[in-house]
Amino acid sequence: MVLTGKRALVTGASRGIGAAIAGALAAEGADVAITYEKSADLAGRVVGEIRSKGRNAVAIRADSADVAQVRASIAGAADALGGLDILVNNAGILRLAGVADIAIDDLQALLDVNVRSPIVATQAALQHIGEGGRIITIGSYFADRIPSHLVGVYAATKSALTAFNKALAREIGSRGITANVVQPGSIATDMNPTEGPFYEPLRALAVNGRYGTPDEIGDAVAFLASDRARYITGTTLTVDGGANA
Repeated sequence: MVLTGKRALVTGASRGIGAAIAGALAAEGADVAITYEKSADLAGRVVGEIRSKGRNAVAIRADSADVAQVRASIAGAADALGGLDILVNNAGILRLAGVADIAIDDLQALLDVNVRSPIVATQAALQHIGEGGRIITIGSYFADRIPSHLVGVYAATKSALTAFNKALAREIGSRGITANVVQPGSIATDMNPTEGPFYEPLRALAVNGRYGTPDEIGDAVAFLASDRARYITGTTLTVDGGANA
């Protein structure tokens, strides 16, 4: 239980990778707050599972495209948990379109949720996180390799997070806080189902020939959140089954 006594917030964690991250942190002893936008029932289920592990948990409704709600969710998590030690910027959206075809509304939504929201959440969380704290942002292996023009704009938003993370690590290193990015590969989730049209070409990229699982991302995040990763900061951990090898 390497995270006993730690308090974490995982954004966008009612299902998929976010829910697995929240569960992994709780399994290591952390109390966990999660945010969700619409899926109150699913968020409640995640909270129930965390509480069944003997940990404190709370779900906070917040639209990651809304700056005020993002800031309020940070304050709400810190209040509910009695402080904050770990922030996981997980909330994200996907829009498939080439540069020539992407609608401005979709472009703006990608920028608001995938880029602005993690920056705003981090800014707010730094008012609460002290020495030994962790900020972990979920990117994408598409930031390093673009298998289709349809993911180019989405990939650009995820690539922006790696630059932000490097600067952040330099800014907060003297405070004893680390900042890292985890880049999942193709993970079996509602957003990227194994029965979807992209399954075969994406599965074939991995050297072991399979999609990853949300729990495998959760394990990576739990490691970076622990004291075992205290000398790891400003870097990117790609968990993609060797797809970008």
